[in-house]
Amino acid sequence: MHEPLHWLILFLPLLAAMVITLFLQRYPRCSAALSVGAVLASFLLSVGVLAEFLDGRAPDIALTWLQVGSLQIQFGLHFDALSALMLLVVTGVGSVIHIYSVGYMRGDPHYARFFAEMSLFTFSMLGIVVSNNFFQMFVFWELVGLSSYLLIGFWYQRPSAADAAKKAFLTNRLGDVGFLIGIVLAWAVTGTLSFAGMKDQLLRDPTLFNTTATVVGLLIFCGAVGKSAQFPLHVWLPDAMEGPTPVSALIHAATMVAAGVYMLCRVFFIFTHHDLLVIAWIGGITALLSALIAVQQDDIKRILAYSTLSQLGYMVMAVGFSAPPAAMFHLTTHAFFKALLFLGAGSVIHALSQEQNIWQMGRLRSKMPLTYWTFLAGTLALCGLWPLSGAFSKDAILAAAWEHNKALFALGELVAFLTTFYMFRLFFVVFLGKPKSDLVGHAHESPRIMTYPLVFLAAASVVGGFMGITQFITPQFSPASARLPIFAPLEPFETSPVAALLGLAAIAIGFVAAYVYYAGAESDPLPGKMKEVCNVLRHKFYFDEFYAGLVDVCQDKPARAINLCDIGLKLLVRLTHGTAEWTGRVLRLVQTGNLQTYTLLLAAGAALVLYFMLTR
Repeated sequence: MHEPLHWLILFLPLLAAMVITLFLQRYPRCSAALSVGAVLASFLLSVGVLAEFLDGRAPDIALTWLQVGSLQIQFGLHFDALSALMLLVVTGVGSVIHIYSVGYMRGDPHYARFFAEMSLFTFSMLGIVVSNNFFQMFVFWELVGLSSYLLIGFWYQRPSAADAAKKAFLTNRLGDVGFLIGIVLAWAVTGTLSFAGMKDQLLRDPTLFNTTATVVGLLIFCGAVGKSAQFPLHVWLPDAMEGPTPVSALIHAATMVAAGVYMLCRVFFIFTHHDLLVIAWIGGITALLSALIAVQQDDIKRILAYSTLSQLGYMVMAVGFSAPPAAMFHLTTHAFFKALLFLGAGSVIHALSQEQNIWQMGRLRSKMPLTYWTFLAGTLALCGLWPLSGAFSKDAILAAAWEHNKALFALGELVAFLTTFYMFRLFFVVFLGKPKSDLVGHAHESPRIMTYPLVFLAAASVVGGFMGITQFITPQFSPASARLPIFAPLEPFETSPVAALLGLAAIAIGFVAAYVYYAGAESDPLPGKMKEVCNVLRHKFYFDEFYAGLVDVCQDKPARAINLCDIGLKLLVRLTHGTAEWTGRVLRLVQTGNLQTYTLLLAAGAALVLYFMLTR
């Protein structure tokens, strides 16, 4: 391809966002067509980049952006196996979600604005993917934060949506502060912001960072903790469900939360052994906490949101095990089946007049057969049932855990059990059993523009494990590794049979437990058996309450105390000012310039003095 075409991959969505915002606000159909066309064109051009890379012709394009003294900052496009794969994920899954949105958002009064913001979101994520230096990545990193703020708060008239947008924005800023400090420290030591330049220096001198190596790695990891919603900054992602369902699918599958994992893989060379140990445990803790919370959620989108948190924990854990190919493999397959599940949930919500409580659903299998079968495919892929895509990528992570850390391996197997349990809890309650509200009687299958994307994503979720993703990405991280076969249907069992077999056992136990408790259930039986435990899980381990209390102690109460001091000082100032003013006014009455008045006052004073002298 010619060089201008490479730039179009990045800038077509931005151009669409600008044209829609400036000229097409009154033309919703044109807005949707332009937005969908832009992301589809970026996808086709990304396929061209993949072909160039496989042919050994993928270019690196760099222009000087800023130069201050010895500091030179480039704006570039970097194409390698990692960026080529991520381009296909972002534009491919993003295209499907855009097409689905045409039907889902139809009739919304802000239809054009929605597609403008979706295009801006896509542009921001693509900027992260093709960045060749930390500065450029951080600029787009913040643009992704802005885009998510706009889309999560799309229905800003709702207080819950506005609050969720602010929560996501502020929580991410906490992680981004650490990320920025880490970037500055890395630049101070190496003198460059380029990924390639920094990697070359570290290869030549592994002790370059000296004692700051672990600190730099952990600070950079803070960025991923915020964007990929890892413990303890995980609280924003479930609330992001306040945005439209296609936004949830885009955030959870192909863009924002994937940015953190992608960044960790992009700068994997910078992490020390101690960094990786912390990263692995943070990922494991996030996976387990989120899976436990999902067990007692009733909102269909929140269950999927906590599922995303749990799967992101798997990916981050894989990076901690020095297995970035496994992390990227799971990121890719997860994009397929998580987008499918969110869009399937959107189809259900659309059919039930925006109802999201699973206990108001039931027996939708007969009403929505296509949604039912595609949702089942996504559920099985998420649970990791062989030979669906999730089995290959999840077992690759569990195999790495078995090799590096048996405790985290056991935790990963427990998460696999919990995943199956809460997903089939959702599945049985929503699609099987008895109707639990009158809304079910009016349910119907979604229009074709919403169901065709479900079919496409279901197919990708089924066959994604056979696409050779691991074989494609591994040489970038291990150039000397043996060439792996592209089609290896028994790969999980050959690579780590213990992990694969225990994974299947976890799925079987989780399915049986979900069937026993929820097949035909009209209400949740668990709170009656484990009231206190379920109460903790329903309140999400009280993280929101803890943070609210922390903010109250560290900000609100000091602010109120300072406000009281300010009021007191104002009163003191006003009292001093008033006393001086009234004293002056009284004294001014004495200074009249009238001789008779002065004589009278003199006589009164003399009389007063005589009185005191005579009465003593």
